[in-house]
Amino acid sequence: MQQTKTMPFDYVLLLAVLGLLAMGTIIVFSASASTAYHTYGTPYYYLERQLMWAGLGLIVLVVTSRIDYWRYQRWAFPLFAVSVALLGLVLIPHVGIEINGARRWLGAGPLQVQPSELAKIGVIFLFARLFTLHQDRMEDFWRGVIPHLLLAGVVFGLVLAEPDLGTTLTIAGTFFVMLFVAGARKRHLAALAGSGLPLLAVAIIAEPYRLQRIVAFTDPWKHPLGEGFHTIQALLALGSGGILGLGLGYSRQALGFLPESFTDFIFAVLGEELGLVGTLTVVMLFLVVAWRGYRIALRAPDLFSSLLATGFSTIIAIQAAINMGVVTATLPVTGITLPFISYGGSSLVLSLAGIGVLLNISRHTT
Repeated sequence: MQQTKTMPFDYVLLLAVLGLLAMGTIIVFSASASTAYHTYGTPYYYLERQLMWAGLGLIVLVVTSRIDYWRYQRWAFPLFAVSVALLGLVLIPHVGIEINGARRWLGAGPLQVQPSELAKIGVIFLFARLFTLHQDRMEDFWRGVIPHLLLAGVVFGLVLAEPDLGTTLTIAGTFFVMLFVAGARKRHLAALAGSGLPLLAVAIIAEPYRLQRIVAFTDPWKHPLGEGFHTIQALLALGSGGILGLGLGYSRQALGFLPESFTDFIFAVLGEELGLVGTLTVVMLFLVVAWRGYRIALRAPDLFSSLLATGFSTIIAIQAAINMGVVTATLPVTGITLPFISYGGSSLVLSLAGIGVLLNISRHTT
């Protein structure tokens, strides 16, 4: 291992994440207050839980930022095995919790977790470890790429079976970027991407609602009360926000018109209340997170830490891009949250855990 020196944390990265977290907490309250009041008799129901998860996530961030990243190698295989077991468990009827036709959660009441969120970290840790161990064979398609792809395919298949195409694409995209950093040849990656397109088409055709979403994506106004409803309501929210927005707490779409207003489509409410200025601020903060994350990866002292930094930076960037693409009608609708902004427990805590790992790596430089 190259000689390293200890540096301060990357405070730019930390401040950008805290900025996203603060904006997310405010918008979650604004977008959920009406629903919370009518459902639970208090406008603070979702806010209290978001604050609880955010507090827990920040504690986890501090812990992971203080653990030497090299120790994560010994956790890679157990964490991956646990995440795969939980992904299998969630598919069992009467065990996994089904919401809106998708079985993605385990637990009871407010204490529900998504195993796919743990799987994201499991995949990053495992393949950072394996790609480091097998560095000398990564340029070989059959010895280096295919065995790892088959192992990752177990996670892809289980998440897709929930069904959750958005998270599957997020994890797969992160895996391929890590493959590239590990030394896989560009032509091998191009071949895999090309062969993956037919599989993606089959996944879309296999579920009628996915095909309907693709059709509605081409012209949502032809399906205003069906698959185009989410997109139309999101665009109305963004459009009505203008440059400066209607003001916090003045969203009309959050009053029951926009489904998933404080989860998958919270970016639309943010745009309605804070306008173009607010949405561009969020985009810029995500760009800062990606920039600092990849900067850490480039300056990391060894391949393992570089792959860890690449994995966590990529998975946040891809998920944010997909979510904002869906809300702005740039991509077809898929159920995926906006990191640090959307309401949610396991996603928020584990995303902050990943930031903690990035901060730890940022303290070491060649």
